[in-house]
Amino acid sequence: MKTQEKVLDVKGLRVSFFTDEGEVPAVDDIDFYVREGEVLGIVGESGCGKSVTSLSVMGLIPSPPGKIIGGEIKLNGEELTTASEKRMRQIRGNDVAMIFQEPMTSLNPLFTIGNQLMDAMLIHKMGNKKQAKQRSIEMLKLVGLPRAEELMNDYPHQLSGGMRQRVMIAMAMVCNPRLLIADEPTTALDVTIQAQILKLMKDLNTKMNTAIMMITHDLGVVAETCERIVVMYAGKVVETGPAVEIFKDPQHPYTRGLIQSVPDMRYKKQRLYSIPGNVPKPGSIKQGCRFADRCEFAFDRCRQEDPPLYQTAEGHSTRCFLFDEKEETAHDNRNTVKS
Repeated sequence: MKTQEKVLDVKGLRVSFFTDEGEVPAVDDIDFYVREGEVLGIVGESGCGKSVTSLSVMGLIPSPPGKIIGGEIKLNGEELTTASEKRMRQIRGNDVAMIFQEPMTSLNPLFTIGNQLMDAMLIHKMGNKKQAKQRSIEMLKLVGLPRAEELMNDYPHQLSGGMRQRVMIAMAMVCNPRLLIADEPTTALDVTIQAQILKLMKDLNTKMNTAIMMITHDLGVVAETCERIVVMYAGKVVETGPAVEIFKDPQHPYTRGLIQSVPDMRYKKQRLYSIPGNVPKPGSIKQGCRFADRCEFAFDRCRQEDPPLYQTAEGHSTRCFLFDEKEETAHDNRNTVKS
């Protein structure tokens, strides 16, 4: 039985990069949380701030030029934005771990798989060398890798892409973190291996009750693994709610566009749908809704004011003036969006 306790609670997070051209906001005042044992999906196009959000939680924003300039990040109730680097090194791997999208650049080519797995445990003082070796072999077996004892002596280049990604998952899980951040974990893999990795992560989530924050632009991955979804656009959260509801009844025009863009094999179409225009350059929109220039439902107010998040149902919110009850045309426009 999963509890309702929040493992991660992010409020008002703002992250900027300071360049020669001035301040560039990458993440602007976002709120979200991850409960114990749940899988949360963070979705959006490249450049929307997904990875910056995950690096902020891990305390890995490159500084300079990046900096967290506002907000709270609480992990198990502990504030991370003011934590020392020494404390963050203790937290990483132990309480929160991350799987990166390209395992070949994340694994050290000079050390064996066994050395890298064991180091993760020894650094956090989780047993002696013999216990670390035994635990590492158990984790390699748990993630479905054959001949685990032999793999301990192999180097990353001797493994396939799918095997390396499984090693990354084993390394992330070896210290039993309460939160696992997966940043595009299946991007570099072929479709059959993708399915295996997603099933593996879901199994680990079920067996070990580990909360997972899944960062992806692939709605198929989200539909298969996530319970709740946070949709981001240009550094803002534009919609959040249960995955089933969002796929059934997407409310923000951007979310609706994303779902329409997914090919449906049941219907033959001449052209695939695509959202018109491009993602705006970070910091280029000074006022109004950031999606207004690409939105077919935009009206004057959208270009003048930045909409807040409107709660449209229990646990379901959207950042769109079409759902403002005070807006005279809201009722008509809402029906248009949903039809």
